[in-house]
Amino acid sequence: MPPKTASARTSHWLWPLLLLLGCATALIAWLLVALSLGQQAGWMAILVALESAFMLRLGTFRPGTARAVIAVVATLGVILSAQWAIASAQMGFVMGLDVLASCLRMGPRLAWLLSSMANGWFDLACWAVGLVVAWVVAR
Repeated sequence: MPPKTASARTSHWLWPLLLLLGCATALIAWLLVALSLGQQAGWMAILVALESAFMLRLGTFRPGTARAVIAVVATLGVILSAQWAIASAQMGFVMGLDVLASCLRMGPRLAWLLSSMANGWFDLACWAVGLVVAWVVAR
């Protein structure tokens, strides 16, 4: 009689926590890099895509289209949140506010205006490459 092996049951509740942790740390890292360089640092979108795909894989989310879609949505969310935070921090420093207070007070129109003025073609290309990388790596 063959020996019974223990089933390799994975934890499916772990991937949302890991993805949230990865997105939060990527957002903070992007904000710190952008503020220290004085630029938008659009190339961080590629690193965010790699991190979101890695966190989904680490959280034992099965490969496929669902994982790729979640990685792309997470990457897009971090891109938009980073642009909001960078614009808010730059305006908040002028007014004497910290980053959190300025993020809570900035409206969407001002954030869109400041982000569209600050981002160039290279940043937009890096965002597009980041979304493609998230799709390819997570799939």
